[in-house]
Formats: sequence, structure tokens, C-alpha cells
Amino acid sequence: MANTRKYDLVIEGGALLTMAEGQEPLHDVRVMISGDTIADITTRHRGRMPETKEMINAEGTIILPGLINSHVHSPMTIFRGMADDLPLKQWLFDHIFPAEARYIHPDVVYWASLLACAEMIASGTTTIVDGYFLADEIVKAVSQVGMRALVAQGVIDFPAPGVPEPAKNIDVALGFMERWKGFSDLITPGLFCHSPLTCSEETLRRSWDIARGFGTPLQIHLSETEEEVVEIEERTGFRPAFYLDDLGILGSGLVCAHAIHLSEEEIGLLKKRGVAVAHCPESNMKLGAGIAAVGTMLEKGITVGLGTDGCASNNNLDLLAEMDTAAKLGKYAKLNPTALDAQTVLGMATRGGARLMGIEDRVGTIEAGKKADIIIVDANTPHMVPLYHPFSQIVYSATGGDVRDVIINGTILYRDRRFTALDVDEVQGEVRTISRNIQRS
Repeated sequence: MANTRKYDLVIEGGALLTMAEGQEPLHDVRVMISGDTIADITTRHRGRMPETKEMINAEGTIILPGLINSHVHSPMTIFRGMADDLPLKQWLFDHIFPAEARYIHPDVVYWASLLACAEMIASGTTTIVDGYFLADEIVKAVSQVGMRALVAQGVIDFPAPGVPEPAKNIDVALGFMERWKGFSDLITPGLFCHSPLTCSEETLRRSWDIARGFGTPLQIHLSETEEEVVEIEERTGFRPAFYLDDLGILGSGLVCAHAIHLSEEEIGLLKKRGVAVAHCPESNMKLGAGIAAVGTMLEKGITVGLGTDGCASNNNLDLLAEMDTAAKLGKYAKLNPTALDAQTVLGMATRGGARLMGIEDRVGTIEAGKKADIIIVDANTPHMVPLYHPFSQIVYSATGGDVRDVIINGTILYRDRRFTALDVDEVQGEVRTISRNIQRS
């Protein structure tokens, strides 16, 4: 019987990577979308073109789930290139923290976040796990653009933008959660404790309790440097993961960014407690922090997502480029060319990120009934030809500039490499003005 249903959008042609477990690439496909949901997936030879309000011709492309950036600080686009080539502690305490204290205010966070959203959408990211200060402005920016996000208010026991009195950090965090709970199906509020070094035991415990009460993940930087590990051991008598476990906050719902300097016992503990990890290879490399044992984590069954970190420690938010780095660094770490294969790494940037956020029932794969978060990558460029294996092509050949179309929640936000609603020239102009003011001050 002919399909007489009318769809809102049909994607016609191309190779499809559904990222469903065990699913091989599908060719010459038709993806049908109703409202914000994927209604059906077929191949074109199964019937004539259905009635639809809009159609995207995807011939010569690779279609895949929208990428999920599992660790990013969007407003830090304003610090892109400000303090490069420095050790992490010097970079953070001598440059970034002072710059945040001096220059970060609501207007800056809003425009810098809009710039980050534009950069990420244009390079294929549809969902972000964000954490920073003055997070209300991040919510406003992300909501305006139409991205899916877990936006977390930063918590730290130092004066911070929007929280000049550290004693009020938990009150500010709780107020943020209460303000934005239920605001949008696309946006989930959360909390982000900076690190076990910069947050007291009380701050860590109270943040965990608030996050658990709201049913949202708690983010934290963990074991990013050897120096951090040594200092925590000297203070507490525990290695970092065991310290958090002793506090009662190492559990399902905790998202640990970086997680570089973990012992074998700590990795086993993360698995036992159901902790997720956000892997940020380019930031780790740039800051000389080390190589995370991601292959081992995945072998043990730990949920691992892929993140860029902020632009101050990476300089771009291109998750396609991050995948290439992750795969090659994983091979180098084990001196094994079969380690972290392309399909596994793409899984980190899709399914892994969705599991890390607790939304794998909605996004992370292209399947009927899931939300229509889809990107279309142009395979008709010299560096993408010929095409033998779509998974390999995406991870090892594609870059953010190859992304042609981006759909989030059934809405086309980026078509033929142009934003459909966002005035990116205005955003770039505002950020340039802010940066000139910073340079003059």
C-alpha cells in the first residue's frame, strides 16, 4: 500500500550512518521527519517520493546523527588565542581566572555563547554539555539559536563572575536550577563544580545533592594534571576518584571531564559506580596535560563522550576534527593501529554523548521515534573522494567545513552552509567589538 502520509521534511539520497548498535551504513536512503521526530527510514527504491512540505536532496553526502559536544565552555570563545602555549596552572591562575574576573559580565557571556553556538552548528554539533558562570546568559543564547543543551552553572570556592562572594555559590546555583527547570524540552539546567581542588567538601556534597534532587548530571574536572593528583593526595590522603567516592558523589550522574591521570584502580571504580567521562584530546594535548586511557575505559564499559573543551584551551569547537585527533591519539597511546577505530570514535561523539547526558532514548542515533537531530556532510570535495567506508571518511577525512546542513529537533538551522535564522555577521561583529575593548584595557 502506498504511503499517503504527509511529512514535514524528507531527506532524499546519500549514505546514512544511523549509529544504531551493529548497523552498517545504508545507501540511497530516504529519511522522513514529522514535526520534531524521525518518522521512518527507507531506501528510495521502496516507493515513490512521499508528500512533504520540504525536501533536502542529499545525493553525494553522508547523513549522520548530530554530534554531541560532551564538554565545552561556550563563553570562552572570547578568550580564543589570548593565552596560548602555557602550562595549565599558569594558564588558568595567571591568565584565565584574572581575565574572567575583569572582563566576564552578562553581555559578554551572551554574545560569546552565540558565537560558540554558530561555530558548533556550522561544524555539525547539535547538542552541548556546557558549564560556565553567568549561565543564564548561556541559556538565552542557546535557546535563541535552537540547540539542544545541558547548560550548567559553574560552582567554585573563589570569587567568580556573577558570584563575587564564594559563600553564596550554592545559593546562586540553586537559583539557576529553579529558574530554568522545565523551561524547554531542548534545554536542561545543571551544575558544574570546577574541580576537587577549587571546591570544598561541603561545596561538592551540596552540589551533588542539588543535582540529584533535580535529576540532572553534575559535571566536574577530574585528574587533568599530575600536579592536581599529587595535591589532592597530600590534602586528603586519597587519589582524586577515591576522594570523590569517599565524599559520596562518585556515582551515576557524575560526568568527569579529562580524567587523564587515573590509576587502574580508579578506572575500575568509575566503572563500578557508573560514572561517565568526557574526553577532550585536543585540549589535553595543547596544555600538555597527558593522554587519557580512553581505550581502557571503553573496554571496561565506561560511558565516554567526546568534547572540545573551551576555546581558550583548544581554539576551535570543531568536533569532527576532534574525532580525528581522538582516534589517532588513541592509537599512539597504545602503539596499536586498531585501537579506537573510526566507528568507535564516532560512537563517542553520538551515542556516548547521549548516554552521558541521560538522553539516549531521544538522540544519538537516527532511528524512527527519535528526535530529528541530523547533520549532512558534503562528500563531493577533493579530500572526501573516493568514498569506500563512510565511517572512516567522517573521522579521518571530514572537517567541520564539510557540514552542509544541520537539523535540530526537526528544524533546519543550517542549510547549504548558511544559517536560516541566526545573523552570524552581527554576532561576529559584537564579539570583535568586545575583544577590541579587552585589548585596549
